[in-house]
Amino acid sequence: MTDYKRTGTYVAFHAEGKKEPTESDMKYYRLLQAWRVHDDNDFTFVDSHEKNAALRNQSIRATVMRRLKERLLRSKNMILIVGRTTRFDTDWVPFEIAYAVDKCVIPIIAAYPGFQVIMAPEELRPLWPAALTARILAGTARVIHVPFKQQPLQDAVAQFTHLNYPTCGVSYYDSDSYAAWGLVS
Repeated sequence: MTDYKRTGTYVAFHAEGKKEPTESDMKYYRLLQAWRVHDDNDFTFVDSHEKNAALRNQSIRATVMRRLKERLLRSKNMILIVGRTTRFDTDWVPFEIAYAVDKCVIPIIAAYPGFQVIMAPEELRPLWPAALTARILAGTARVIHVPFKQQPLQDAVAQFTHLNYPTCGVSYYDSDSYAAWGLVS
């Protein structure tokens, strides 16, 4: 395995086979990109998806896998957008989780749209893809569970990397952190 410089954040989401971004969790990936380019906020990350040539729909599976592996190898962490349909993905999301945890040994930032706080990640287990569940139960995945909100995501991206892992597979921020971000009173 080539020794890559790890500066990126890899983002995984279930596109549900939809081409229209607003019809799948791709809309959350687009929101991350928008947060990053606005000058009036502090949300920054190096998007691992921008490090290689864009994938085309007609790309063959082996080419797609090779490019995803390269992106993951260059990443310091992974944001996994866990929406209501993510667990149904049997193709790319399970592959991305497995490669991130098993080969790249990077932490996962599980981000849940529609939540204000996450303080009992075990209760969200029905939303988890099987690949994530298996690795959490085996103790191989180090995961911080956060709501899909700018401040917790920014903090997690900055804090949890291949050099600094969450303590376990069901890590979460405490109420003081959410209060500091203005998400709870």
